[in-house]
Formats: sequence, C-alpha cells, structure tokens
Amino acid sequence: MNPTKNSARLAGVALAALTALGGVPAQAALPQLSGPPIVIGHRGAAGHLPDHTLEGYALAIELGADFVEPDLVATKDGVLIARHEPNLIATTNVSSIPKFASRKRVAVVDGAAEEGFFASDFTLAEIKELRAVQPMAQRDHGFDGQYKIPTLREVIALVKRKTLEKGRTIGIYPETKHPTYHKSLGLPLEDRLLDELTLAGWNYRNAPVFIQSFETANLRELRAKTKVHLVQLVDADGLNPDGSLSFAPPYDKPYDWVVSGRPGLFSDLVTPAGLAEVATYADGIGPWKYYLQSTACKVIVNGACQDANGDGLVNEADRTVLPATAVVANAHANGLVVHPYTFRSEDARLPLDDIGTPTNEYQRFFTLGVDGLFSDFTESAVAGRSMFLLKNAPDYRNCLVKGHCGR
Repeated sequence: MNPTKNSARLAGVALAALTALGGVPAQAALPQLSGPPIVIGHRGAAGHLPDHTLEGYALAIELGADFVEPDLVATKDGVLIARHEPNLIATTNVSSIPKFASRKRVAVVDGAAEEGFFASDFTLAEIKELRAVQPMAQRDHGFDGQYKIPTLREVIALVKRKTLEKGRTIGIYPETKHPTYHKSLGLPLEDRLLDELTLAGWNYRNAPVFIQSFETANLRELRAKTKVHLVQLVDADGLNPDGSLSFAPPYDKPYDWVVSGRPGLFSDLVTPAGLAEVATYADGIGPWKYYLQSTACKVIVNGACQDANGDGLVNEADRTVLPATAVVANAHANGLVVHPYTFRSEDARLPLDDIGTPTNEYQRFFTLGVDGLFSDFTESAVAGRSMFLLKNAPDYRNCLVKGHCGR
C-alpha cells in the first residue's frame, strides 16, 4: 500500500466535501461515500459515559461525531432497544434489582453459554426500570445508575433534534446484534429496524444511516429489502504476539456460517475474493482495525509478550506498529468503504508508538485511506481528523480558521 497516494486521494475528496465537516444545512443528505472520513461515536461516548444512552449519544454529537452507533437487541414485546448485547448483566444495574432476580438464567448465544439477564425476557416497560452502567472497570463509574435504556426510536428522535440544533447532518449507524439468535427467539431484527427507519423517513439510499452486522445472511436479506447503506463487520478473537490475528469461537466466523455449515473464517471476507463477494450485498466493511495495520509485541519470550514499557503490565502498550496491509486498497478497488473499529485513548489501548498522543493513531489510519472509524473518544478522533486534513488538504486551514468550510 502507498500511504502517500492514499493521502492524496483522501485530500481530494475531503476538499470536495468540507461542508460536511464544518456544518451543513439540516436538510442535507448523507455525505457521499467518497467524502471525507467520518467519525462514529462508538456506543455513544463510551469513553466517558455508560454505553448506549441518550446522554452518551448527545455527548458524542457535542464532541463532533458525524454518526452515533446504537447496537440493537429486542425486548420480549419486540421493541428494539440500544444495548451492546442481549445479556444485560454487564451494562445495566439489573443485578441489583430484587424484583428481577428470578430472571437470571443461562442462555446460549451464538453457540456459547452465558449466564445473565436477557433483554428478550423483559418487556419494554420493565427495561425502562433499569439504568445503564459503565461496563469497563477502568473507566469513570460516577454516572452508573443515572441514565435510562433508550429505544431505537428515541435515539433517532435525538439525532434528528441534534441535526437541527447543530445545523449539520448527523446519522445513525445501527448494528443488528446476533440476528440468528434473535430469529431463533421469534424476534427477528431486520423488519423491525426497517419499520423504524421507514417511520423516521430514513429508509432510502442516501438517508443518514449505515446498517452493520457481523453476520452475512441478514445483510443479504436487508439488501433485498432496502437501499440503505450496509456494512459487513469483520471480527477476530485476538492478536498473537507476532501481530497475526487469532481465531477462536465464537469470534472466528459469522455465526450464520456456523449454522449453515459454511467453512472459513472472518479473515476470508477481507481477501480479494471475499471483498468481491461482500460488494454484491454491502457497501462497505467494518474490520477490526488490526486487519488494516496490526501491532506486534516488542519483547517476546517463549512465545509470550513481555512488559516492554516497564509499567508492570502486559497490554497493547507493549506492542509496536507493523506495516499496513492491502485491505483498504483492495476494498476500495471493489467500491467498498472502510470503517474500522474500535479506537480508544487510554494508554493501555495504544501501541508504544502512540502512547500519550492518541491523535497519532487516528492520523495514521486516515493516512491509510480509511473512510471513517469508530471511536470511544470522539474528541480525539475529530482532532486527529483535523490534523490529518491540515496536513493533506491545504484549503482546510481556511475552513478551520475562517469558518467558510467550502461554502
């Protein structure tokens, strides 16, 4: 891959659509897929507030997100709510509410047994009695128990209101979580999602919407029913010390492949042949960022990573950046946008090369040519994008200083 060539390509398209970055009329359509890189507020502003709350989405928008991401699961009465997983145990206070203690059980989700409280066992009215909590121990828990669980309809209403308030197009990037699992419960997600988009007036090609999924069959089903932009997510189980990706169930392949008996791994989707196949039913890929540029342990002893920075821990901060792959170029050759996930600002989540300056990682991926990315820390992503544009789109300086933004 030629980073300089990709920088020039993105600089050109950025100049053609700077309005989308600096403020656009509220009625403007979704920026074209060839436009500047977008920033997607991952689960809202997950680095600061509990995941998937109206407050978190609003904060991400305030910090500059172009899209916010509601992960979707279904309640017992068939309402789509924003939760990262069907299991509510890690993201809500459900465990502390005595009246719901009997709901705790073991369920099999995508072939893996897990214990907890599942959204499909609760009506929407009961869900509204719960409050969101921060699922990551190292993040601020001062807001735990304060914010309600929103429905997709409520998220859309917020985004529409913020679009008018901010004078720029803001969109949603919903993920259908575990669609095969939901179908097995008699609660399929696809038509419910499309019904909500239709009600919102957003079920058309250039609506401010991307629909994403780790499965392939439901994206094919959606493609037959809607022209909204679709994105194939690409997962893996983890990183090996040398930077290669590891694959173990249930993160080795799309679960619909498991059910249908199709062989292969997620990695097959980012080969040239796999990308050509994805292009027949989707508009983009959402790969784990290490598919595009991985990291390797700086010190390896007996096949295991060692503490390289002297903090007594072994994590991403003990790894160094490897050369980029050809996935971005190959995806673009197939007409697919590339929106990698998930970017985080804590030092433990950054490679040695970027510790203390998370904007460096964003700039590096924008230079690779990605069309957008998912971040828990919208402010760092927006700053990194601005720095990238200042270096690669000369007219962006005038936009930033004078506020004309291409008008």
